[in-house]
Amino acid sequence: MSLALLALILWLTTGLPYPQFTNGQTWLWLCLSGVVGYVFGDYCLFNSYIHMGSRFGQLFMTLSAPTAAITGRLLLGEQMLPLAFLGMFVTLCGIGITILGKPDDNRQAGIKLRLPLKGILFGIGAGVGQGCGLVLSKVGMEHYNANIAALGIDPSFINPQAMFALPLSTIMPFSSTMIRGLIGIIGFSIALLIFSKGGGQQLVHAVCDRKSMLCALCSSFFGPCVGVSLSLMATLYTSTGIAQTIMSLTPILIIAPAAFFFHQRVTFREILGALISVAGVCLFFM
Repeated sequence: MSLALLALILWLTTGLPYPQFTNGQTWLWLCLSGVVGYVFGDYCLFNSYIHMGSRFGQLFMTLSAPTAAITGRLLLGEQMLPLAFLGMFVTLCGIGITILGKPDDNRQAGIKLRLPLKGILFGIGAGVGQGCGLVLSKVGMEHYNANIAALGIDPSFINPQAMFALPLSTIMPFSSTMIRGLIGIIGFSIALLIFSKGGGQQLVHAVCDRKSMLCALCSSFFGPCVGVSLSLMATLYTSTGIAQTIMSLTPILIIAPAAFFFHQRVTFREILGALISVAGVCLFFM
């Protein structure tokens, strides 16, 4: 679904439903990003939900920010000021406070809950996979930019024949996301055949569920289509560590929708965690 949506966006904005002006290095790094971030990272994330629930699964996703900062330092030589490190620490503390609130199940004892080892390993894999995948994406987009410059094409190039023409520099993250998505669907198809008994039949059954597919279509638009593309765009304007830390605010941002749609009670700890996280993000821009 996300590939179809991305193809539509590219067709409307560039006149062609596929990435333009790419080269082998661009495809190599973005495909590596798809394997590490989409296939490995999301596979671990969904399994962590199964073994220890989404609350703790999202807790381990906060590992993606320091992972992105460390990987960005190793692959891109990105520098971070001490204040940025402090902002990252404060933001992650706020997220941790929010996620580690008292569970809805009164039989559990909050952060004293003993987590299964398999869930912890999947959670670590999810956070590390997302952080590394984002950095690999930035490397791929740097090769993308270099190839555009080598071809003598202005990044502000606009195809006048496109229906809603946008500059090439604005559309590049969406093209990069499409490349990652292509390798992602290949990787998950292979995983479905290898690791899931009767996975093909389960997939066919799921596709026939109209309500589920409508939800999947909406989540595909806001998640792997627009959300991931904007995350790649963010790395073009700041370091990957800062970008990933800001994106780690997801557990904070879902508090209000969860309260509105599912009538979940918002605790003082969750509000406190949100305020601390916002304060941490502000430190990045001081």
